[in-house]
Amino acid sequence: MYLDSAKKQELFEKYGKSATNTGSAESQIALFTFRISHLTEHLKVNHKDYATERSLKMLVGKRRRLLDYLIKTDIERYRAIIKELGIRK
Repeated sequence: MYLDSAKKQELFEKYGKSATNTGSAESQIALFTFRISHLTEHLKVNHKDYATERSLKMLVGKRRRLLDYLIKTDIERYRAIIKELGIRK
């Protein structure tokens, strides 16, 4: 599987404050970004997989809502996470 518990722990340690902090906006955004990149690669090969396309769009929407939340609450955390993940150009 592309996303096992060890990979999740690694993402949470890197972007969250600790390995057990799975609820922070930064760690969730990092997890969604990892999943989005995986689904994007899948869709490049399987372009008629519409169920995956729909789930990708839903994930992008979830990440967008979390990023909007970060903008409203703490703009510095928002700027740090988009720079670290390379989301914006």
